[in-house]
Parts: sequence; structure tokens; C-alpha cells
Amino acid sequence: MQYNRVEICGVNTSKIKVLKEAEKMELLRKIRETNDKKARQELIEGNLRLVLSVIQRFSNRGENPDDLFQVGCIGLIKAIDNFDVTQNVRFSTYAVPMIIGEIRRYLRDYNTIRVSRSLRDTAYHAMQIKERIQNDLGRDATIEEIAKEMEMEPVDIILALEAIVEPISLYEPVYSDGGDTIFVMDQIGGSESDEDWLNEISIKEAIKNLGEREKQILNLRFIQGKTQMEVANEVGISQAQVSRLEKGAIKKIKES
Repeated sequence: MQYNRVEICGVNTSKIKVLKEAEKMELLRKIRETNDKKARQELIEGNLRLVLSVIQRFSNRGENPDDLFQVGCIGLIKAIDNFDVTQNVRFSTYAVPMIIGEIRRYLRDYNTIRVSRSLRDTAYHAMQIKERIQNDLGRDATIEEIAKEMEMEPVDIILALEAIVEPISLYEPVYSDGGDTIFVMDQIGGSESDEDWLNEISIKEAIKNLGEREKQILNLRFIQGKTQMEVANEVGISQAQVSRLEKGAIKKIKES
């Protein structure tokens, strides 16, 4: 989904404003202190690209993008209303799981999830690799190991495996001993894959604010793996300019 050229729910995604983290925190504080409706609306509109980043991950399930976008916006609003400004946490780190959770509830409760053939094939291939690594090494395979062997992103492996698993209630009991029941939700913990996903989305959001030349240099350097001298020759500038632009772009990403 090239959402820089897409219109969803009547919203021209190419014109969506993107807020910096400091701006988000300022608006959140204003909302908490004065219940400013205008600030709340500005914060919602300034995070719509975050919703778009999340719904991309569900685009292969055959759902209407407009529906997913609206549901994702509900998750965003819940995140805004419940975010604790006193905690040292990026807003996107808190909001993404809220948006994902809202979409998953929608898919579970209101739709028959249609799993594509390619998604099933990916999941079954991943399961075969997982079983082989377990047999060879005597331990569970990590998502990163499976993704590396399949030459895919870890988050895509996770979504494929989740797609073929029947959803269960968080309150489904998994163990009971004399009235002390352990539920599914009691055994849920964080994972590196979740953190990787959040980091990936945050980085993508920051990259959108870069200039075309900066994007080109980062792509050549870190996606295609070229040296600064090779980039300089291809772009037609000096190596010193490449180095300066590269450092500047990275600094912008870190500060966004």
C-alpha cells in the first residue's frame, strides 16, 4: 500500500501532518491539563500515519482498508485517552499495541478471517524450519533465525504464524490448583519481535521526514550496502558530502 498516494476514508494520506515526539508530548500535556479539544484533534490527525503503518501489516487478509483504518483510529484514540505523560515512554511505543489490539478484536469479533494461500504457505514453511532447528540443536528456534533462513522480516513471520492459529480468550484457564487458576493472560510477556516491530515503525515514520537526497543515501548505504565512496560516485557528490548528509539524516531519525 503506497499510502503517500492513497485516499482512505476520504483522507488524502499524502497531506497528513506528521508530529515530532516533542510536539506529541506537548499536546498530550495540554489535553491532560485543560482537556483541550483542539489539541486532541490535532494529536489524532498528527498520528494517522502511525495507524496507516500498522494496517499495512494486515493488508494481506483481504479486509477493506477503510474499515481497518477506522478501527485503527479507535485504537489510536484509546491510546491518547489512556497515555500516561509522566512515564518515560514514546507515544508510538504505547499506541502501536493499542492499535493492533483494536484491529485484532475487530477481525476476531466481526469478520471471518480469510487467510491467503501465500500466508499459509509462509506459516507452514516457518513451522518446518522451526521443527528442523529444534531437532538439530535441541532448542526452540527464534523468530530471527527463521526469518533469516526464509529471507523475510521477523514481523512477517510472526503474522503468518498467528494467522493460522485459532484465537483464544485471554481468560481461558491453562492451569488450576485448589482454586488458584492461571489464565492465558498471566503467561503473556514481552518479546523482542514486538520491540523490533515498534522500532521498525518508529524508524519508518522518522524517515518520511527526510529529504529525497537523504533517503537515497541511506538506501544506498544501509539497504544496498555500498561504501560512502561508491555512493558518492553514483550520486555525483563528494565522499565528504555523503558522510555529512548520512550523519545528518541519522541524527534527525534519532531526534524525531
